Amino acid sequence: MGSAIFTGQDGPPRPLVRAVFVDKDGTLVENLPYNVDPERVRFTPHAIEGLRLLDAHGFKLVIVTNQPGLAYGMFTRAALTRLQGALAATLRREGVSLAGFYACPHAPGAGRVPGCLCRKPAPGLLRQAARALGIDLARSWMVGDILDDVEAGRRAGCRTVMLDMGNETVWRLSPLRTPHLRAAHLLEAAKAIVAAAGSEVPAAMPREVQIGSAG
Repeated sequence: MGSAIFTGQDGPPRPLVRAVFVDKDGTLVENLPYNVDPERVRFTPHAIEGLRLLDAHGFKLVIVTNQPGLAYGMFTRAALTRLQGALAATLRREGVSLAGFYACPHAPGAGRVPGCLCRKPAPGLLRQAARALGIDLARSWMVGDILDDVEAGRRAGCRTVMLDMGNETVWRLSPLRTPHLRAAHLLEAAKAIVAAAGSEVPAAMPREVQIGSAG
């Protein structure tokens, strides 16, 4: 029996949907620390093609990102909101619908509170999005470029893909920090997710998914 949420309205409950949570810096866009200028944003190789494939197969697409620059005073919430709008508009022009953008504004040791429940590797951003958007976490995926993304996804109950883009440098491994799959870029990750979900891959897309190969 599928999961469902109750809206408090008459009629049958609304079924939960599947989603792919995507890290922003280093995964969706090139990592430029503390950047909120839309003019300086560059998507990682094959990122848009990957999101387009996932969108076409019915996955909700949600960006989840740590933004400690807010805590450090490097930029304002208004500036981050403008960047969010620019990203959504660019993806919309490319035929990709963005379902949500969730950002943790905290930084370790910044301010009065030493920690939070939303900064990855904590799963708070994913759980917040799941509640707001009616997402079935068990049928969803987290894609990121470092092991903190993997841990956040696993702790939320998702399956995970880590992109081998050279951005993980610490390699503090544990069962929670072991990705289910690895891929070279977002398009390869998208193909793997679609295949694992049992979706029909369009004829132009190869059915063989070679995780970890250069695409």
